[in-house]
Amino acid sequence: MTTVAAYAAPAAKAPLERTTIERRAVREHDVLIDIKFAGICHSDIHQAREGWGEAIFPMVPGHEIAGIVSEVGSGVTRYKVGDRVGVGCMVDSCGECENCKAGIEQHCVKGNVPTYNGIGKDGEPTYGGYSEKVVVDENYVVRIPEGLALDEAAPLLCAGITTYSPLTKWGAGPGKKVAVIGLGGLGHMGVKIAHALGAEVTVLSQSLRKKDDGLKLGADHYYATSDANTFKELAGSFDLILSTVSAPLDFGAYLSLLKTGGALVNVGAPEEPIALNLFSLIGGNKTLAGSMIGGIAETQEMLDFCAEHGIGAEIELIAASEINEAYERVVNSDVRYRFVIDTATI
Repeated sequence: MTTVAAYAAPAAKAPLERTTIERRAVREHDVLIDIKFAGICHSDIHQAREGWGEAIFPMVPGHEIAGIVSEVGSGVTRYKVGDRVGVGCMVDSCGECENCKAGIEQHCVKGNVPTYNGIGKDGEPTYGGYSEKVVVDENYVVRIPEGLALDEAAPLLCAGITTYSPLTKWGAGPGKKVAVIGLGGLGHMGVKIAHALGAEVTVLSQSLRKKDDGLKLGADHYYATSDANTFKELAGSFDLILSTVSAPLDFGAYLSLLKTGGALVNVGAPEEPIALNLFSLIGGNKTLAGSMIGGIAETQEMLDFCAEHGIGAEIELIAASEINEAYERVVNSDVRYRFVIDTATI
């Protein structure tokens, strides 16, 4: 066991505070990672505040982890000391079910082991990236290509894969019109990736406040959803709409923006249920879908794609002492576009 410094929420809705946690000794197939940077995802806030249901405390959030391998187990073949690596939203799964064998470990039939706010196979709670070090099975670690700066790569481990997976699955590319709802931590990555895939990209945001940013990030068009004319003007326009917001929307209105056979895919997860008139789906053979991160192989594919296209997250680097302030700013949509913790400050 190794004792490391971390920032933890001692109870639901409590401010995060500096503490120490125990990391397990390195096993045969484990790698010990010196964490350099950890992104702050809105889901960290949902879980630390029990917005998505009962949680495990004390909680060390963080599933956007970038660092350097400092020790490997005797059976490790994929990584060596000094490698630049990342850890995303899960650190284990059964490895044997139909989904794990298909490379979609995030949908493990027995349940994947989340990077934090979960229980590992050893019965111990998992602690995330707001800490100095983490020990992870090599099969749940990905390689960060040399072309990506570690601080800008950290958010790719959630925000990057969460948008890359549905964009590629639903065929974003040349000749396709893609809309991204919300220009936040997820949305800005969705715009960058959809643009790099060759799609015509539109941002749908509450206001035009971030229009200049959206166009610089790769959007071709930018519309305010607070303007009723937007929904009239864009009716039947899009092959794919990616919703990245964690607030309940008028889904009937957004479904009206799809072409026949189009899909509205949700990656944002509101805490409240939504209401939907099913005629807005039936008319036009439309699809309302969800997508959850991606498998390990697909996450590696995304990192390689981002390195090839020079895509990193737009970040604001903060000290660990600023985490609680950052949480409030995320809730108030006051970040452009992802807070990343310099873990040297823990």
